[in-house]
Amino acid sequence: MIGKISLEGLEFHAFHGVYPHERESGNFFEIDIAVECDFTVGAQEDDLSGTVNYEALFHIVKEEMEKPSKLLETVAEKSILRVFNAPPAVLGVGLKISKLNPPIGGKCRLSSVSVRKER
Repeated sequence: MIGKISLEGLEFHAFHGVYPHERESGNFFEIDIAVECDFTVGAQEDDLSGTVNYEALFHIVKEEMEKPSKLLETVAEKSILRVFNAPPAVLGVGLKISKLNPPIGGKCRLSSVSVRKER
């Protein structure tokens, strides 16, 4: 049984951005992550080890958000690679990172980077 586990609206204050002031004062970010995997063993045995632990997903994203990067694409790539390397075997990952009130010289609620990777 193939399924998807999602965490939506994760909120972080982090120091990502191209401009020095973004890396000094930081900004607020919102992340959505969805992971596809085979839930068969987890569902049949009622055992967390047979599925994706969403608490572990949170910690992966949190740790990558704590590492300043110029590009959100870099944060997304590193997060996705870590999810793929953590058990159990993941079939696909979708990740969206949104920067709230990006510094573009005008009013903008958020800017986003969305990526998807499959095994």
